[in-house]
Amino acid sequence: MKLSNLNMNKNNYFPYGNTEIAYLKRKDRRLAEVIEQIGHIDRPTDDGLFSSVVHHIIGQQISTKAQKTIWNRMQTSFGEVNEQTILKVGVPELQSMGMTYKKEEYITDFAAKVDSGEFNLQRIPELFDEEAIKVLSSLKGIGIWTAEMILLFCLERPNVFSYGDLAILRGICMVYHHKTIDRVRFERYRYK
Repeated sequence: MKLSNLNMNKNNYFPYGNTEIAYLKRKDRRLAEVIEQIGHIDRPTDDGLFSSVVHHIIGQQISTKAQKTIWNRMQTSFGEVNEQTILKVGVPELQSMGMTYKKEEYITDFAAKVDSGEFNLQRIPELFDEEAIKVLSSLKGIGIWTAEMILLFCLERPNVFSYGDLAILRGICMVYHHKTIDRVRFERYRYK
């Protein structure tokens, strides 16, 4: 699936409604019970593809709280997080925000590639999911999971269901009473 317009969702929450909920409830009785218990969830989405990539690189392997702290520092210091501001501030200031040297390197490399035109960020929304994941994960510091999160929370791709996402794996284990979940079992739930 692909979407051609960024930021189509003016409320900044992942768009889904009664049609999607009814579909999921029809497909799976246990999931229907969980949906009834929890109700509607407002999941914030990311504004802007460049800043979403940076935000997700920052968030790799750290707590949500730490990610939010670093992100807030960047927004306070730089205003808009874009390729020009990243390249302008330089390494010491990026590291002073609290990110590791490697993450600063990945973010600076990404900004330089976008700024020079070597990486065409504007074409990502036009690509189908698998191709977009492949193109994004060709960048330093972006793996499959990070690319999937960008597709899900920035481009609002509804069919991204990540085997690499620990929260999803834990949720499946809880709902279906599994101790662990392997790729084969995961794929059964993905296409159920």
